[in-house]
Amino acid sequence: MDISILLTAFAIVFAAEIIGDKSIYTISSLAMRFNLTAVFLGLSVAFCLKMLVAVLVGQMLTGLPPALLATVSALTFFATAFVLWFKNSDRDAHPQTGSASFSGSTAISFASIFFIEWGDIGQISAAALTAQYNAPATVWLGASAALTVKGILAITLGLALRRYFPKNFLYYTAICLCLFMGILSVWQILQPERLY
Repeated sequence: MDISILLTAFAIVFAAEIIGDKSIYTISSLAMRFNLTAVFLGLSVAFCLKMLVAVLVGQMLTGLPPALLATVSALTFFATAFVLWFKNSDRDAHPQTGSASFSGSTAISFASIFFIEWGDIGQISAAALTAQYNAPATVWLGASAALTVKGILAITLGLALRRYFPKNFLYYTAICLCLFMGILSVWQILQPERLY
């Protein structure tokens, strides 16, 4: 394993993912609502699988219609808001972690991250690095580590918000953030010249 390729993949994917990324808001919203370990587990698996797909078939991702990618993102954001909304009746069961079980929180976190932003700049960068260096395992490891660090930063933001704001405020903020991101994805579908 070439450390320079690993660090290059980490740096490029981290920089690409941290600037203007929607999943940061999703992860922060999940961290405000669910068990932090479950959120971290779900997002880590989702990030690793997304980067595996990017490394293995990254060139195909760039060929998918941007409208299809934006539609999948929009549906995922709306589904996450829907799940959060209907968990409302049980949200006082566990004041610090929300009402979902550990496995439920992990599954929601996984799905919320796995199904959004396919073909984004981070995945395209990982695909390009794989093609350039012909080191798919090393690029995958560096890119997955970059996404996991991004996830940790977003969880930290969600945890800080959870400490300083009332539960109800955070609950409705999480739903509103997911709805906003879904609307933003729909807007991207309606503005085809702005899709990358």
